[in-house]
Amino acid sequence: MDGWRRARLTAVIYDFGIAHERLGRLGGRLLWGADMRRFYRDLDRPRKPADGDRVLDVPCGGGTAFRKLEPGVSGYVALDLSPLMLRRARDRARRGGLHGIRFLQGDVAGLPLRDGEFDRCLSYFGLHCFPDPAAALAEMARVLRPGGRLRGTAVVRGGGPRQDALIRLFQRIGTFAAVGTARDLPRWLEAAGFDRVEVDRDGAVAYFSARRAP
Repeated sequence: MDGWRRARLTAVIYDFGIAHERLGRLGGRLLWGADMRRFYRDLDRPRKPADGDRVLDVPCGGGTAFRKLEPGVSGYVALDLSPLMLRRARDRARRGGLHGIRFLQGDVAGLPLRDGEFDRCLSYFGLHCFPDPAAALAEMARVLRPGGRLRGTAVVRGGGPRQDALIRLFQRIGTFAAVGTARDLPRWLEAAGFDRVEVDRDGAVAYFSARRAP
């Protein structure tokens, strides 16, 4: 129970920090040795999905990925395993006037979604929380249409001794699960059925993008 409480508290602190750019950039530098400006620029990119675009945000956490979406958005599904994070995400959507987002509770190991249902998938800072990241990526590929795009970030091993020690600490308290390296990501993505794979590492943060192979 104490481990669960610590993990829950850590998740709330993370969500609060990542939602506030100054705190997120400071935390990224101190914890992971990473310049988080790139992450926030990436979030600012899709202010409104193209007409007809269907977007899956998994895990959505507290809703950071849709913070710059315009009201009237549709075709956006935010999915998370945690009821706490979904409540926070719903609150953020309501404050932003984003009434067209569909919220789902579900496990990335078996997404409650149809094959080929989405045009894009966003997965920011969730992969390192999954017990089987390779299987999670395979599920994301399954629900993307051929040619659909995946973008995301993950904490990875190999960023430095201090960062690797932090990863082990977060694993012990139950916040992180299976954490790979930046070299693991292309292998996992290609095995899941993606091509045009791009992976860049900054400190202990990896940025990845790929296309569901036609």
